[in-house]
This record gives sequence, structure tokens and C-alpha cells, in this order.
Amino acid sequence: MRTSPSLRRKTLSVAAVSAALFTAAGATVATAQEAAAPKAAAVPAAQTEAAPGITAERLIVGYKAGASEAKSNKAAEADAVAKGKEAGEDLDFQRRLGTGAALVDLGSDLTRTDVADVVAEYKADPQVAYVVPDRLNTPQADPNDTEYAKQWDLFESTAGMNVPGAWNTTTGSGVTVAVIDTGYVAHSDLAANIVAGYDFISDTAVSVDGNGRDSNPADPGDHYAAGECGSGVPASSSSWHGTHVAGTIAAVTNNSKGIAGIAYGAKISPLRVLGKCGGYDSDIIDAITWASGGSVSGVPANANVAKVINMSLGGDGACTSATQTAINNAVNRGTVIAVAAGNDNDNVANHSPGNCNNVISVAATNRTGAKASYSNYGSLVDISAPGGQTSTGTANGILSTLNSGATTASTENYAYYQGTSMATPHIAGLAALLKSANSSLTPAQIETAIKNNARALPGACSGGCGAGLADAAKTVAAVSGGTTTGTTFSSTAAVAIPDNGSAIESSIAVTGRSGNAPSALQVAVDITHTYRGDLVVSLVAPDGTVYTLKAASSSDSADNINTTYTVNASSETANGTWKLRVQDTAAQDTGTLNSWKLTF
Repeated sequence: MRTSPSLRRKTLSVAAVSAALFTAAGATVATAQEAAAPKAAAVPAAQTEAAPGITAERLIVGYKAGASEAKSNKAAEADAVAKGKEAGEDLDFQRRLGTGAALVDLGSDLTRTDVADVVAEYKADPQVAYVVPDRLNTPQADPNDTEYAKQWDLFESTAGMNVPGAWNTTTGSGVTVAVIDTGYVAHSDLAANIVAGYDFISDTAVSVDGNGRDSNPADPGDHYAAGECGSGVPASSSSWHGTHVAGTIAAVTNNSKGIAGIAYGAKISPLRVLGKCGGYDSDIIDAITWASGGSVSGVPANANVAKVINMSLGGDGACTSATQTAINNAVNRGTVIAVAAGNDNDNVANHSPGNCNNVISVAATNRTGAKASYSNYGSLVDISAPGGQTSTGTANGILSTLNSGATTASTENYAYYQGTSMATPHIAGLAALLKSANSSLTPAQIETAIKNNARALPGACSGGCGAGLADAAKTVAAVSGGTTTGTTFSSTAAVAIPDNGSAIESSIAVTGRSGNAPSALQVAVDITHTYRGDLVVSLVAPDGTVYTLKAASSSDSADNINTTYTVNASSETANGTWKLRVQDTAAQDTGTLNSWKLTF
């Protein structure tokens, strides 16, 4: 007697199934590129899968009315055994469905080709009316949060960030996001996802809580009177800004109240650096350091090290060496940093920290998918995300958690805000989803994945809005699609790059791998060149598919390329000849491809 399928069947994770189901609507799903037997060639992949990318383990077979197998379980069992024998598999009739169809178990650990062989046997039988995989289904309901319908930024097809499509794969669990902002005012739609943070404001005139640094990041309010923050600066009520940002990232979800958070399985560590009239670089630098696991004198060690930092803040001028050093150190510790591009309708190059290196600089879009009128722009912007624009209607802003107090805290509520401050937590939330889905991802890989899987901006952007509008479902599916082992293949044969000439290619033969390449294939490139903006660099997969790693840019006058690119190659067979293609597209500069390598 055969072992019960329920006992021997390999476990399919909810995350894997959900990723496949949600990905099907928005992206091409990769399937194994196996060498198919002749019979399998006529069987489409969809007829061998329980869900995109998930090989079927059972088939539903409908027999024609006159067939003995249509009514006799014994006959259906005998037919399953016979067809299994022909296909080289051990099949088992399980039961009769209410429609009269037979449920046939295929066993575990079959490849798509194995299933195709079995399907081909049934399809070739004139007594079989149909044969289909026993497909997997998962709940796809919207969250039950009462204000969710107002969160156009998460789900609307035009300018939303396609967040619900990512949730059955990951909700951000296991990831802490540090919100470096005004602190946190108590809110019942956030409280369960708040972990310990810190108040880094050292100047009591800014902190307005009566003391300097301490372990209490509670937001006492940041209101000020007219002229108090500079001549001509009008009065302002308390913003509760950090709480609004935190809600977008990780408001408690499916709790029958309020809003849904993008990474609602993640935790928020509130770090207070902004108070009355703003906050100082020195406090922000220490907050970046501490959030990412660094040591700050006089501050206890951080028990909730963040893998993602959100900084919805900024000022004028160049990125200082002091701030850049803190950012670099945090990224080197493995922390992603998302930063607001700024709200001056100006080039982000003039505004820090949105112009710093090693950050994801975020521009804001409105409900039509165009650049929001206030948003900064420029070549240093990495990505765009919904930031809202309330001038076209309050409901066109971003709804999140807040407090009704004009000065000090009063009752909790929800309110619409607009700004790159609101766009940035969308990207921080997405980064948390990605890190949760694939914990091995580095900050650079997360940034690359977000850019590579963005969709074209639905509306206009003058001046540069990065790679486009971030797409959560597509990006999560991309990083969940492959596995990384750290195996490296390299080429050290130098190849001269002709000036303004034909493309050159260097090959690497990959062997000994099984299945497909990972979704985070690392392509390290070392090129000497006196004007790298002339160069177009591409990776060519064994089947000829071209992945552009770097485009030509007349504004990129720096020398050399010595960097690592991340490519979602999960649709490609790993084994085969991979090529790096380099072309110099302009005159007067020459170079050499020194070496390159692939890390699987």
C-alpha cells in the first residue's frame, strides 16, 4: 500500500504559492528551462503547474461519458497505473470528484518535464475529455482596515504602488525600520508594531521636552510661533510627522480599524532628531549610526538594529562629509537608507541628504502618476513613489496615522499629508518587504531590485524622477524567484575596448549548476576607461537575452567602472556561456575590460 500523499508530499510555503499567484498578473513568471522529452514539448507550462513556478503534484482527469474510467474507480486506478508506467512515474488514483472526474496523485519531487510526460499520456488517450493540474489557490481579499479604501497610493492601477500583490509573499516580518524623525505619539493603530527607539535631540531648545538625550522618543509636539524659527517664518502647529511616516510603513493591518501599513509585519523603531524648528546634522548622524548597529558615546547599545532607515527630512546644500561618512558606515553594516528628495521643486543636487551617495533618493508622484508639483527632481533621484498632492483635493494626499493636537498631543486620528516625506516611507516599507522576503539581500541589491522592477511613470516628470514608479509586487516577486549560493565564475582575460567602435564581448562558461540563475545574480565589472559615460555595458545570458547594466551618459565624465551590478536572472538557465558586452559609443576615449565575474 502506498504512503499517504499528505505524509510524503513536500511542503509548499504559503509565501511561495502567493508570490506565484500575485506575480502572474503583473510580471512574466520564470519556469525551469529543462531539457524536455519529445512528449513534453506539446504540453504548455501552465498545464504542469499548481501555480506559476510551482510544479503540480496532482492532476484532475475528466473521462468521456462512455469510458469505463468515468464511473469505475477500479478502472480509473488501473488507467493511472498504466499511464504512470508509460511515463516512468508511480501514479495513484485518489478519489472521485463531485463532477465525476478522477483525482490522480503524481507523487512528490517531480520536475515539470516529468509532469508533462504524464499529461501527454492522458492527452493522447481518446477516452480522456480533459486533464488539468490540481491548482493551488490562496485568499486575495483586501485588508479589513476601515480606511483602506482611501489608500489609493497602495492599490490604484494608475499611480498606486501595487502593494497588495506583495502581501501574500511577505509582510516585512523580522525587519526593523528606524524612522529618524520627530519621534512617536501614541496611536492604537501603530502601537503593536513599535519597538524601543531613542531621543537623540541634545539641544533642549529644540527638544522642548525639558531634557536632552534619553531613551524616550515620544513626540511632545513641534509647534512654533511666528518668527520663532526665523524672520518671516509663519507659525505652525505640531506636525506629528514621524507618526504619519511610521503609519505608512507599518500601521497594524487587518485589525478592522484605520489604515494598512505597507510592511505591516515589520517593526518601527522611532528615533527622535527633529523638534522645534528642525534638527541638527550632529543628532541625525548619531541616529543613523545607532540605528544601524554602530556605537554612540553615552547611548546604550541598540537592541533593535534596523535593516532599513527612513529619513523624511532634509536641508539645503551639498551632502557633507560628516553625513556621508555616517551613511556609508550604516550601509556597510547592511542597512538600507531611504531619503526624501525634498519639496522645493528644485534639483535634488542642491538638497541634503537627498543628494548623498549610498541612499535611495525618493521623488514624489501625485494621483495621476506625474511628478508632484512640489517634488525635487534630477539625476540623483533614484525612484519615485506616491507622495500625494492635496491641492487637487484633500483625498489625493497620503492618509496615515496622526494626532489631532495643535500643540501638545490630544486624540489620535488620521490625516492626509503630501510630500516627498510621504513618498519615502513607501520605499522604506518596500525595502522591508524585500529584506524579509530574501534576508541575504544587501542594500545595493535592494536598491537595484527596486529600480529594475519599477514601471514607467504614468505621468510627466520634467528634470528626472529616477527609474520610474516603484512596483512592490513585481519587485518582491523578483527577489523571491531565485537562490544565491555564493559560487563565483570569472574571466581575467583583458579585452581592449575600441574607441567609438563595435561592441566587444568576454565569455564565462558556467557549469555544474542546476536549475535557473538567482534573482540577485551578482555581476562584478572592472573596466579602465577615461570617460565611462561613453560606455554601454550589458550582460548576455546563454539564450541570448540581454540585460543592460549601464547605459551611456554624456554627463558621466568620471573614469573607470569598478562596481557590482545585480540582475534578476531567475528566468535564465544557470549553466551555459554568459557574456559581458561593452561598447564605446563616443569618440576620443579608450579603455580596457580588465576582468569580470558572476556570483551565483
